[in-house]
Amino acid sequence: MLRKMRSSTGSNAAFAEIFERLKALFSPVAPRLVVSSNSATSYFLDTPLKRKDGRSVGFGGVRIGKAYVSYHLMSVYVLPEQRRRISPALRKRMQGKSCFNFTEVDESLFAELGELTVAGAEKFLDRKFLESMGVRFP
Repeated sequence: MLRKMRSSTGSNAAFAEIFERLKALFSPVAPRLVVSSNSATSYFLDTPLKRKDGRSVGFGGVRIGKAYVSYHLMSVYVLPEQRRRISPALRKRMQGKSCFNFTEVDESLFAELGELTVAGAEKFLDRKFLESMGVRFP
């Protein structure tokens, strides 16, 4: 089901609803991650792993922008198998290599993002996998 959520000028309430729906997609994996940002317009999660430079390994998040709500998922950037799984409809929402933009609720695309999120967390919480990708740990 597709519901248009935005007027011609954009609706804060509509974007807030989209934001909350997308934020909920992180619920299955959030207990194993670390919240790095949590406000009414921004929600980002990192892995609990720290890189050699002391920074956390980012996992993903949601942000309300002026024209759309963005869903960021780093595993899509890093994992070729995840990129291959992205449907043509979801691919149309991509901006860059790990960001998906929405101006409306789309149940099927949100479900697909939810599946990608859970699958990506399994890899991003595996230190050996991250080391194989070149992430250096102390």
